[in-house]
Amino acid sequence: MFESLTDKLQGVFRRLGGRGTITEKDLDEALREVRLALLEADVHYKVVREFVQGVKERALGAEVTKSLTPMQQVIDIVHQQMIDILGGGHSRLERAKSPPTVVMLVGLKGSGKTTTTAKLALHLRHQGENPLMVAADPERVAAVEQLVALGKQLNIPVFAPTNGARPERVCKASLDEAKRLGASIVLVDTVGFVQLDPRQLAGLDSLHRLLSPTEVLLVADAMTGQEAVHAAEEFNKAVPLTGLILTKLDGDARGGAALSIRAVTGIPIKFVGAGEKADALEPFYPDRFASRILGMGDLLTLIEKAKEELADEDVESLTQRMKKGALTLDDFLQQYQRIKRMGPLSQLVGLLPGLSQIKSRLNVDEMDESFFKHVEAIIYSMTRDERRDPEIIDGSRRRRIALGSGTTPADVNRVLKQFREAKRIMQMISTGRGARISPFLR
Repeated sequence: MFESLTDKLQGVFRRLGGRGTITEKDLDEALREVRLALLEADVHYKVVREFVQGVKERALGAEVTKSLTPMQQVIDIVHQQMIDILGGGHSRLERAKSPPTVVMLVGLKGSGKTTTTAKLALHLRHQGENPLMVAADPERVAAVEQLVALGKQLNIPVFAPTNGARPERVCKASLDEAKRLGASIVLVDTVGFVQLDPRQLAGLDSLHRLLSPTEVLLVADAMTGQEAVHAAEEFNKAVPLTGLILTKLDGDARGGAALSIRAVTGIPIKFVGAGEKADALEPFYPDRFASRILGMGDLLTLIEKAKEELADEDVESLTQRMKKGALTLDDFLQQYQRIKRMGPLSQLVGLLPGLSQIKSRLNVDEMDESFFKHVEAIIYSMTRDERRDPEIIDGSRRRRIALGSGTTPADVNRVLKQFREAKRIMQMISTGRGARISPFLR
């Protein structure tokens, strides 16, 4: 979503980088471009004004750090100011003093509220919680059925109304059901509004008094820009919002809502959604988010994604085989599949410092679909012996594998070459003859 803004900001920094010292005039020119870039990204004009003013004050009053060049100093100041605009520190979900914790999700129709309810339930289950989802939106056609289907898919219980019961009745009964099931957290998917009128807001307030939720989270579509900011302000008048979940951050909109909504409303962003998969929801960290926008990558999030895919026993087994040089093509395939489960390659590349700046030249969007499929098809077309010992693959075997996988012998050669190179590097790492082993494989 922020590729255009990232490119423009990096262009400003590159021009500053060609100067030995940065004068106040240079800074003013750079900030003028930053202001335009933010406005084009649909950032609220008040936020832009405060942001630029804050950067200028920090830059003119900053002590010169010898370890940083003038350009690096400016980037660091812009980074810190962006973190402040986004809320400063990470804001966690609060828990009730005695379970269950009730979380009320509100939002406009089309914001992705129902799917976000399921994503949040899955995220909380991974954290050891026992969630119950409540379908309290009987007004939208198939809303209840959608949440029930998601619950079955994720194996998470759903309390759904029967015979078109009103939301108040559903919510009251759901609290009893939560106690019966021993649920630690109750996620209530409330009615989605087309527009906010006094009658609807009164109904939302009534539901809030009934539930007495610990958290009231607004699910806002980041692609709607300043409309998302306006919706946050209106919902906050009806019920006291405790947090925001921004959805569709993987879209191609300008993304100004993400940079505006915290500063305008004062409500912390707690989660962001960047994809359609059930696990495409992640906690919001202002410092990591600011780093992504500035093209500085986000290694911490990448490491966390990798940790989710690697159990401790898998790490130990893989490390031992690496030391012995006993890695097979089955191991190679397994690692590719783990990378694929971590998310689209285009998103993963954006988390790597440096690579995010040349992402457009890597054709990663095309690689997402074709690259992984070709690797899988080629390895699956091999016999067990060939996967264990690729050295036995000669010309005739190569042609057979290519025919079976719908690829060419050259493609097969390419995969074998990648495997040998990966095997060599991993063996060097594990025996201490190369770079240190990555943090999530130690």
